[in-house]
Amino acid sequence: MKRRRFIDLSIAIEADLPSDPPMMIPKIDYSNHEAGAVQMELFFPGLRREDLPGGLGWAVETLTLTTHSGTHLDAPFHYHPFMDKGKAAFTIDEVPLEWCYGDGVLLDFRHKADGERITVDDVKKELERINYEIKPLDIVLVQTGADAVWGTPQYLLKGAGMDRESTLFLTEKGVRVTGIDAWSWDRPLPFLAKEFQGSGDPRVIWEAHFAGIEIGYCHMEKLANLSAIGRQTGFTVCCFPVKIKGASAGWCRPVAIVEES
Repeated sequence: MKRRRFIDLSIAIEADLPSDPPMMIPKIDYSNHEAGAVQMELFFPGLRREDLPGGLGWAVETLTLTTHSGTHLDAPFHYHPFMDKGKAAFTIDEVPLEWCYGDGVLLDFRHKADGERITVDDVKKELERINYEIKPLDIVLVQTGADAVWGTPQYLLKGAGMDRESTLFLTEKGVRVTGIDAWSWDRPLPFLAKEFQGSGDPRVIWEAHFAGIEIGYCHMEKLANLSAIGRQTGFTVCCFPVKIKGASAGWCRPVAIVEES
């Protein structure tokens, strides 16, 4: 009899962690059960606190964060107003749901140095190593090892990243959702900035994101636990985003589903 194993590929949204630029670090205001009892008295005139179980009410949290905080799915609109060479780019509420549920493929690039490009040749070699051919609507997950330093300032500098050509290599084969265990699908921003300052060539800036102008696609960022999948193919990924009207991204809790005997 087969059983299903569910692997959580997300990181939790936490307050005050230095794993984002300062303007993007989430804030969470926790209202505890004691405060909830006071609030409930306002909603239910005549209610006494002792009427509540243990004198306690509801707990509520208020968050201040961006749509790119925590594990999230970027919509094509994040990269540019247009995709597919001129079509209006999908916002997160317009992303087809069938893009977000499909066969998973895990590509391991942990041997690559921080800030290094993951090239088309790298992707081809990895696919040859695992004896797999990409098909339309596969969900391709890229492992760099960056999640090992989640919660620290080093996270912003950790991991290799995709480039324009390697991204297009996947999307030209019909891939519409990808993901990475680093802060960005591109190489870390400080590496891009240093290269731009040295060369003056704007093509290095956000090249993998901007590939979505040519072929619209989504990618997840800040994945985790990819090693826990235990295989590189033969699993399913589910990554439906929160539906935010007209937004460039939505938080998601991606799950790898593995069927085992």
